[in-house]
Amino acid sequence: MTLLETISGPDDLKGIPVDKLDDLAAEIRQFLVDSVSKTGGHLGPNLGVVELTIAMHRVFDSPRDTFVFDTGHQSYVHKLLTGRHDFSKLKKSGGLSGYPSREESEHDVVENSHASTSLSWAEGIAKARRLRGEADRHTVAVIGDGALTGGMAWEALNNISADPDLPLVIVLNDNERSYAPTIGGMAQHLAMMRTMHTYDQVLDWGKSRLQSTPKVGNKMYEALHGVKRGLKDMVYPDTGVFESLGIKYLGPIDGHDEQAVETALRRARDYGRPTLVHVITQKGRGYKPAYSDEADQWHGIGKFNPETGLPFEVSGRIWTDEFSDEMVALGVERDDVVAITAAMLIPVGLDDFAKKYPERVFDVGIAEQHAVTMASGLSYGGLHPVVAVYATFLNRAFDQLLMDAALHKQGVTFVLDRAGVTGSDGASHNGMWDMSICSIVPGLHLAAPRDGAQVREQLRDAVEIDDAPSVIRFPKGDVGEPLVAERRIGRLDVMKDAENPDVLVVGVGSMVGVALDVAQTLESDGLAVQVVDPRWVFPVAPELVELAARAKHVVVVEDNLVEAGVGSACVRAFREAGVAAGVDTYGIPKEFLLHASRGEVLTEIGLTADAITADLRPRLATGKDVA
Repeated sequence: MTLLETISGPDDLKGIPVDKLDDLAAEIRQFLVDSVSKTGGHLGPNLGVVELTIAMHRVFDSPRDTFVFDTGHQSYVHKLLTGRHDFSKLKKSGGLSGYPSREESEHDVVENSHASTSLSWAEGIAKARRLRGEADRHTVAVIGDGALTGGMAWEALNNISADPDLPLVIVLNDNERSYAPTIGGMAQHLAMMRTMHTYDQVLDWGKSRLQSTPKVGNKMYEALHGVKRGLKDMVYPDTGVFESLGIKYLGPIDGHDEQAVETALRRARDYGRPTLVHVITQKGRGYKPAYSDEADQWHGIGKFNPETGLPFEVSGRIWTDEFSDEMVALGVERDDVVAITAAMLIPVGLDDFAKKYPERVFDVGIAEQHAVTMASGLSYGGLHPVVAVYATFLNRAFDQLLMDAALHKQGVTFVLDRAGVTGSDGASHNGMWDMSICSIVPGLHLAAPRDGAQVREQLRDAVEIDDAPSVIRFPKGDVGEPLVAERRIGRLDVMKDAENPDVLVVGVGSMVGVALDVAQTLESDGLAVQVVDPRWVFPVAPELVELAARAKHVVVVEDNLVEAGVGSACVRAFREAGVAAGVDTYGIPKEFLLHASRGEVLTEIGLTADAITADLRPRLATGKDVA
């Protein structure tokens, strides 16, 4: 039996001798590589926190003490140490979540997959414990240097610093990266503090030399110590920004020296006041491909060969590729087009644009709110910014979209990747709210491309809009062959025509294929069916209203919340125009969806051609309309 197999919870970990902990760390890393190679997942972040997580569970008593991970993709080791060893269905239906999950374990508190929130959670938990007289319970927030670029983290630090007696431990996991290398002034600050750590290592070497060659070693040690003292006095009259805020600072500490981390955590625990433990870790530690020049690819990885590090599944062309290529083409033609990303340059497809036009790309870190308002300023200054984020992260910048971009009629284009059901990353990553929240923004234009060709065409349309925000949204995964329209009316495409349709099926974005399948089945029942792709869904096109007026029934299919989405907007537009047809709307129900594949989720919620036609047929057969 391996050491890892003996651990069913933190108490078992505490019983492992100190001299066996390095062996345990090696077993955990091997387990992670072997397991994630079969399922895909967040490998790099977890390889970097093995010793840190071991130390946390040896010092604190989870679940009585609370751990809040920011973000939760670094919680795989925590899962293992709390007895969850079956990774065979990681991120799949019925298997472990890729993030902490209250449904899985009492050791998981915050299902945290949106960054920069842990400090606010932890402050609230710590204050609640204090008010309830639970002085013997500790709260620990683990936040990466990447997540520390988010504004919400600094709002929390500002409040934490005003409560000097709050028993709260902050673990700053500093690996110089979020998805990609961390940027900004805080990153530079931490880099200088890491320099102090490097000098400490060199000084230790000098001490060892001193023992064997006193003259050389003594001079070297004194010289290096003087350099370190001079640098520290010049740059840090104290230990930096955290101490200035009144937060006790410990570090920097080698995050792969388990005993050093344990010692620091025990000190922090015993202080009984806000204390930050700065640990330096290496993302991908222990597996060479994961900390090579291609390390960014190992943040989240698909199935791969653990021997070679090469992927088993070579993906075809994905939706993001279409956007990426067209951005480069636009960059050649228009020098006013610039791009903004929130620490996701590669995942959202801006890396090629950045290589060609580095001065025209702004990575603001995990700061979506800042990104949108900054984009509004860039627009006012005469540029056309393209803000590329995952659809789920637009939620975080809604106020800025509404009050900065839209209110001021700024020409900003938002490109939302991973829109609709994404599946395996779970509830927080499904991009299912974007069209609903955008639907209430005055003046906003929103396009949902049905294929790669439309991504390119509609991106070009979007950057021509200079007096309002525009949005392009598309799903995750491979992009299929183009779906060719029979004709175009205004901005919308007629995908399947019928002169006097019984049913008008409106397919939105990636749901156009489903709409065509629905039409084929309904036609077999003897109904005349017309299928349209509105392309630009907000505002509702007058041409769509005219087509609806000619049909007996209208069916809207969208990969977004069924409430306040495209279907709702169509119902309202049809009613205002006096359209008599009944309208059936199909989309995502208002609930959080458990992790599973995209196909499984769509089947579960009835967003498939078979489910839609089965629901429609009884009403269409009787001629009963349902609005």
